[in-house]
Amino acid sequence: MNNTVDVREVGLRDGLQLVKTVLSTATKLDWIQQQVNCGFTNIEVTSFLPPVVIPQFADAPDVLAGSLKIPSLHAAVLVPNLKWGLTALDHGAQKINFVLSVSEAHNKANVRRSTDQSLAEFQQLVTERNHRGLKNSVEMAVSLATTFGCSLQGVVEERQVLNVAEQVLTNGIEEINMADTVGYGNPIQVKRIFRDILSIAGDTPVAAHFHDTRGMGLANVVAAVEAGVRRFDASLGGLGGCPFAKGASGNIATEDCVYLLENLGLATSINIDTLLATRKCLDGWLPNEPLEGKLLKAGQARTFSKV
Repeated sequence: MNNTVDVREVGLRDGLQLVKTVLSTATKLDWIQQQVNCGFTNIEVTSFLPPVVIPQFADAPDVLAGSLKIPSLHAAVLVPNLKWGLTALDHGAQKINFVLSVSEAHNKANVRRSTDQSLAEFQQLVTERNHRGLKNSVEMAVSLATTFGCSLQGVVEERQVLNVAEQVLTNGIEEINMADTVGYGNPIQVKRIFRDILSIAGDTPVAAHFHDTRGMGLANVVAAVEAGVRRFDASLGGLGGCPFAKGASGNIATEDCVYLLENLGLATSINIDTLLATRKCLDGWLPNEPLEGKLLKAGQARTFSKV
């Protein structure tokens, strides 16, 4: 099995969406550049959505424009609907990650649409990308939020997860991302669902997005690895969370995730020492925000050997 793994930084988007401190565009671009220097080639740099909803992303066009100038970086943006997907296309996004929830209750609370309406809008976005002649230059990805459970709805039936995934996969997407948006997933469930998704995904890459709300994040990474997943989202310092998850502590910490994957014998191409230096910068950029992660505090084990 493939022993290389891609860790995508989502701190600039998922991490910052609930942060009260609005970082300057220059600071965001500095953060992005530093992580590229660590070896990251895939970063979700911002989100296109109404600035009145999340002022943090009012500079999305500028952050994307600056990111597109960074060599070796493949910049992704997240969008919640067709309108903002078209805006991302207009601004030259290289990869657009369209988020929709398998949970009907969560999708209505998050994007004010039914799941079916979001699926229809995504199809329209793919059609428009193709109409513009951008099929080979702009990647389309879908994040299926609340794949493993929902704080509003409760249980999300696995047959519904597979049903929505099958509909998304018929659109000719470049990636499907299964997200544990509110931190409900457990390793047994994660392994089972990812095996099912991988069996229907064919050549379409499958990614995992875990939150560590209840301390299960890294255990779920191991389960996903065992199922065959080789793409993971993570947020520096465990920054972020979902507004609909009580007590949400955010995403899995990028530094801890990279360290775990390397200990599992997988190659991330990330320089951990440089990554920890960037993690220290985050303390200065966001001095009033609670940050997670164990590796910065404890350091690497003397017995650790990087792949």
